Amino acid sequence: MPRAIGLDFGTTNTVLATCPEGGAARPLLFPFEGGHVDALRSALCFWKDFRQSPASVEVEAGPWAIDHYVDDPQDCRFLQSLKTFSASPHFQATYLFAKKYRFEDLLRTFLERLRARAGEAMASLPERVVVGRPVTFAGASPDPLLAMSRYRAALAEFGFKEIVFVYEPVAAAFSFARKLRGSARVLVADFGGGTTDFSIMDFNVAGGAFHARPLAHSGVGIAGDTFDYRIIDHVVLPWLGKGTSFRGMGKVLPLPQGPFASFGRWNLLSVLKSSDEFRDLKQTLRYCVEPEKIQRFIELVEEDMGYPLYKAVSAAKARLSLAEETAFDFPPLGPGFHATIKRADFDEWIAGDLTRVETALDAAMTEAALVDASIDKVFLTGGTSFVPAVRDIFKRRFGAEKIETGDELLSIANGLALIGERDDAAAWAA
Repeated sequence: MPRAIGLDFGTTNTVLATCPEGGAARPLLFPFEGGHVDALRSALCFWKDFRQSPASVEVEAGPWAIDHYVDDPQDCRFLQSLKTFSASPHFQATYLFAKKYRFEDLLRTFLERLRARAGEAMASLPERVVVGRPVTFAGASPDPLLAMSRYRAALAEFGFKEIVFVYEPVAAAFSFARKLRGSARVLVADFGGGTTDFSIMDFNVAGGAFHARPLAHSGVGIAGDTFDYRIIDHVVLPWLGKGTSFRGMGKVLPLPQGPFASFGRWNLLSVLKSSDEFRDLKQTLRYCVEPEKIQRFIELVEEDMGYPLYKAVSAAKARLSLAEETAFDFPPLGPGFHATIKRADFDEWIAGDLTRVETALDAAMTEAALVDASIDKVFLTGGTSFVPAVRDIFKRRFGAEKIETGDELLSIANGLALIGERDDAAAWAA
């Protein structure tokens, strides 16, 4: 049995990996629709099963959760981007079919369903689990100690005797380093769904030995979900009533922005339907200056259109990496809605975010006391690394010839598994 299992619980996807008998790291495969998948959507779906009893609640995770949601969206609760709640002191719990779920309950439930779906691959677990964590957690006022205590509480149910937390870009660096033919100073930029993290490491592979030395780490709570939000904010939310007003106390007042911000954040959208803000918005509808837009907003939330919108926005963002403009249509917004998104506009929308990303990169370079020319290799991982404006930062500073990519979804989990097999695994704890 492997000494450890690597757990990359990501904002968008989750991957588990091992190094069987000390060999090459590889992800666990899950049987799905006649084949196998290794990267599983970090999502949960809850629904009532009246065939058993009125109080019976069923749950699924990953692609099975998506399948159930797509088949019957009206009678279920679908949650995604769960990781974004992990470090938030403001998130205490959510109620699903009258039952209270803390973050650790949601994570434990997610992992229990994955274990059940994995079958023999997770029937027996090693004593050590190596868990990836961002350098900087996403969200407002994130508390990393709170996040890790919640992770430990969820993982305690699985009998692990040793839980090691490792920075995600460090794990990605370990995975990438297996490709090196000689010693190198490597900058890893990991663009996840919720955070962007940097790690600078020296790898010495001379004489067949493998030694690694961390030089610096930094991160910022900006990544793929933030870029999605810019599209939502500029293209979708004005059609749903953002910026409009309502009549109250003899005045025309701007509508509160809270519900609109929730609609642009995938993790908050998961719990918006049961929030006080959403209830208050529905009560305000009859006083709205443009009620048809707010009604459209309410219908999208009540009909659980968050996941289809997420897919549509993510697909549009991906198309902009290949073309100068793309059409964006989303039928649930009604027949009158149509938009064309230009890459130049998108680049302008994310310009402030890119400045903060580059500031985090500067922090890592300063901590390591390095200039750009000191970096031998740049490894970009994560889907957002394909955004042209993101890649341009690294081309400009380090040169296109130093940039490498690959295993965008698997590199962190594989690196965690590699670290887990080492005798000094605890030394790499964040």
